[in-house]
Amino acid sequence: MIMAQSGSGEWSPRKFIEEAVGKIRRTVGAGERVVCALSGGVDSTVVAFLLDLAVGERYAAIFVDHGLLRQGEAEEVASLFENRLRGRLVRVDAAARFLEALRGVTDPEAKRRIIGAEFINVFRETALALGDAAYLAQGTILSDVVESGAGPGGVAIKAHHNVGGLPAELGFKLIEPLRDLYKDRVRQVGAELGIPEAILQRQPFPGPGLAVRVIGEVTAEKLAILRQADAIFREEIAAAGLARQLWQYFAIFTGVRAVGMREGRRHYGEVIALRAVVSTDAMTAGWARLPADLLEKVSQRITGEIPAVSRVVYDITSKPPGTIEWE
Repeated sequence: MIMAQSGSGEWSPRKFIEEAVGKIRRTVGAGERVVCALSGGVDSTVVAFLLDLAVGERYAAIFVDHGLLRQGEAEEVASLFENRLRGRLVRVDAAARFLEALRGVTDPEAKRRIIGAEFINVFRETALALGDAAYLAQGTILSDVVESGAGPGGVAIKAHHNVGGLPAELGFKLIEPLRDLYKDRVRQVGAELGIPEAILQRQPFPGPGLAVRVIGEVTAEKLAILRQADAIFREEIAAAGLARQLWQYFAIFTGVRAVGMREGRRHYGEVIALRAVVSTDAMTAGWARLPADLLEKVSQRITGEIPAVSRVVYDITSKPPGTIEWE
């Protein structure tokens, strides 16, 4: 099911919500149930809130925790859902399963395919165990469709595991209320729904999570280093009051090692890259001109607080020619 986007002069978040909720109600029969793929990002959260209005308790949100989320994120997702929504939250701890599937894999698209396939497997097992749902709702947005090459004018840039495959694999009828909206309008819809600002302004996060921010093979040790570095960067961006001015800002585990000094001795450690961009729809992006003293503070904290890291670098590549993510 695709929700049509009104012309730019007529579109409003309130009107979109009324139309989306009405269409979901007409689609889902009185005795039918829905499962929602909940990632914890803005898009899937907005879909869950729309379902809450449309079908009340007749949906279950399946949150597959693949162990590739940012620091503290899984707990935030569970807390928001349990405190605000009427549907059932089903949280699946699949971290060990995903790490095993990624063992030895270094190719970025192979990672995406493996994570997508494993997500389908875990989701299928969980959804079928629930027994009686006829529909699958997910937070696909327009940039996902375009970058997967699935929409008009789309050129395949990178795979999105929520674009194509899921309905055929799972046997559900598909509900995608946001498929024709870019992120800026999704946030407007979320604000109209009363979703907390902290969730709405959460920066976009790739479906494969930190797996595509670890260059090379993904391991528990690399993820731990990356989570800590990323948390430091995000803390300092927030403290500087710059979060609302940026589209995305995050750390990358580069897989490169470099010589440094620690406690007066030669230290051969990991190189962490920082990425911050400004954008409105993710189709193009410019690198953010962050203050030099802020970058210095972040670098000092990362190298000082994470013994495995010897060096921090900052990415000044725009999109195009680069992409926002490194993989």
